[in-house]
Amino acid sequence: MMKTRYQWVAAVLTAVFATCALGAQADASPEPARVQSKIIRNGSGQVETLIQGRGPVIVILPSLGRSATDYDQVAVYLAAEGFRVIRPFPRGSGQSRGAMTGVTLHDFAADVAAVMDQEKTGPAIVVGHAWGSQPARMLAVDRPDLVKALVLAAASVGKFPPGSKEKSYGRLVEAINGSGDPTLPEAQRLSYLKQAFFAPGNDARVWLSGWFPATHHAQAEARDHTPIDSYYYGGSVPILDLRAQYDTVVIPHVLKALLGTRVTEGEIANAGHAMAPEQPLAMSKAIATYARQIYQTK
Repeated sequence: MMKTRYQWVAAVLTAVFATCALGAQADASPEPARVQSKIIRNGSGQVETLIQGRGPVIVILPSLGRSATDYDQVAVYLAAEGFRVIRPFPRGSGQSRGAMTGVTLHDFAADVAAVMDQEKTGPAIVVGHAWGSQPARMLAVDRPDLVKALVLAAASVGKFPPGSKEKSYGRLVEAINGSGDPTLPEAQRLSYLKQAFFAPGNDARVWLSGWFPATHHAQAEARDHTPIDSYYYGGSVPILDLRAQYDTVVIPHVLKALLGTRVTEGEIANAGHAMAPEQPLAMSKAIATYARQIYQTK
């Protein structure tokens, strides 16, 4: 029965990904829903969280060293599509605070769980963008009651096809780390951003700002101190593996090969690893379409 459900979702999504492949961003932005900023406690720490819209919940977790504001436009579109969008800031970004050393992905997942518990979301769709896919999968393991399905957007998943000799999370490390290093010359950072994050011709300058180095270091430590097998499979929930056409970091099709019918694949055209600033409309449409199938809403 579960296999049939996954195949049905995949079939329905085929049309929307064909549309997303056009990469059209000419649609006028909808009127933004009011955005609430809340401070939610988690033990001795706190999590700043942005909330907007009404309807089934979509939680978005950001990329390495970056924050919830990367998805401002994506959230506007998703709220207009009839969803309640929740965006926690990782520790060290915004007003989120917590231990920054000696941490694992369990700690970052617990911050998200605290937000979802406070907001009484119940099981929801959790979107993890790039590094955010790691605490998203950890959350599905630690708190399966909170995760209905996962969207792993531009996600470097940490495993490789049989026979590969690559190191986990080892692609373009210099460019990824250098992109957010404020001590480097701007020209060098732009070069790194183009290598690691942006599709050819897209404006990489939009990511010169918005980096949180302390968050980056804490997240990298958490990833390095959490065994991949403890979170890789993301529990047993359905997964949308949402790739970017020009992603230089991610090896495609690995999740599908290892997890089979749990995984639906999709691709966003004219986008790199950054995805959200490049194609916010296509990204939001893909997430919304998948979410409607999972929530079984119109």
